[in-house]
Amino acid sequence: MRDTLDPADGATLAASIRSGATSAVAALEAALDRAEAAKAYGAISHLAADLGRAQAEAIDKGIKSRPKLYGLKPFPGVPFLMKDLGVAAAGLPIVLASASVPSVPPEKDDELARRFKAGGLVPFGITTVPEFGLAIWSEPAIGPIARNPLDPTRTPGGSSGGAGAAVASGIVALAHASDAGGSTRVPAACCGLVGLKATRGATPGGPDFSNHIGGIAAELVVSRSLRDTALALDHFSGHAEGYFPDPDLDGPVAPRLDEPVQPLRIGLCLDVIDGKAIEPARREAVQHAADVLAAAGHSILPLDPARLAPLVRNASLVFDVIISTNLARNMPDLAKVERLSAAVARRGLAMTARDYQQAEVVAVRTAHALWRLFDEFDVILTPMLSGPPLKIGAYPFDHDDVELQWRRMSDFAPYAMLANIAGTPALSVPHGRDSDGLPLPVQLIGPMASDGLLLRLARMLQRAVPWSFATTIAGLPDDRP
Repeated sequence: MRDTLDPADGATLAASIRSGATSAVAALEAALDRAEAAKAYGAISHLAADLGRAQAEAIDKGIKSRPKLYGLKPFPGVPFLMKDLGVAAAGLPIVLASASVPSVPPEKDDELARRFKAGGLVPFGITTVPEFGLAIWSEPAIGPIARNPLDPTRTPGGSSGGAGAAVASGIVALAHASDAGGSTRVPAACCGLVGLKATRGATPGGPDFSNHIGGIAAELVVSRSLRDTALALDHFSGHAEGYFPDPDLDGPVAPRLDEPVQPLRIGLCLDVIDGKAIEPARREAVQHAADVLAAAGHSILPLDPARLAPLVRNASLVFDVIISTNLARNMPDLAKVERLSAAVARRGLAMTARDYQQAEVVAVRTAHALWRLFDEFDVILTPMLSGPPLKIGAYPFDHDDVELQWRRMSDFAPYAMLANIAGTPALSVPHGRDSDGLPLPVQLIGPMASDGLLLRLARMLQRAVPWSFATTIAGLPDDRP
């Protein structure tokens, strides 16, 4: 019997492996079987079964020879998938979902991948993304198309769409994700998962991923539970020993998920000024989340969307310049990329140093304006998506209108980019389901280094509206702890 609020998750599977109820090798074989059974969801773009098996065998030997050491690792033997964008793991080629990028596996782990492995995770494949991560849906021309396990006619989001599909279908309990404009939170929102965009600088991005595209990108995981995300934050962020400062108490987050949170001022924003209106069911979910927090003793204060609108517009402007110039700097072979990707690269080539410098100024001012809001509010609560996950094929890359692409992204996830530009943490969690059984996600945005606080607030929401999954995690034995 389990006495935790968390659904069966990576920590559950890790405990089963430590106890001998199953093994790392058995868990990996089950994940490979599930990957084959769930192939229609297009979650995995590259599989490296033998690489995973070798790691799993080493972990099983390590658990037997050094049980105390492996008892300190958060996820010993838990199968894991890396994203086709961001930091790289040895032996797993990153091609950015593009025919223009050579498939050459790196020989060494980047720092974050090293931390994943040090925590016991077993990378065995790469998840699907849109070409160069240029969308919050995941339908690359080179394939596969990532589909939502809750409704295969809809997207699991993007750009970490394959990661979301893999976790939602139970191939893995958690998967690597990155977020430069909502790319961890949107898949979490589409698939009913937990997605944290961590505070800027909390996790390493090098050496090869350089400065995380001007500092707007953050990497961690998408998972089924607050506990797994908290453990990932504790062990993979900060300095190498795995330590992250929480504003309430300098220490790990995971052991404190259920501790009370002192009364806070929650800024509630239910609507948008620009773009697509928030659909009623999603607006009502955010209001219900506010009611839950109010019942727990927090003060709910209205936050007029007109106050956020100029910050959102500025965030989109900065995103445009950083993403376009970054793609131009890397300059793919435009004859081998999708039409929209080529248009983004050409847009970046046409931008000047003055354009980039102005974008940096706007980014700093936008961050400062958001930080000033946190003088008035401790946390901001918003919708995560304006509507349900998009239908597959709704927004193809067969055009040159870059501004239209960015507008479509902002319409779908109106308050996603703001935290990326400001560097603050933001968390998407499910809070009920609509009449079609699709998740109703809400977003919590906090000041710098409030990641742990957001997770603890989300725990209050989870207690009021628990979530569960139709599919089990591959490899989890029936006698799980």
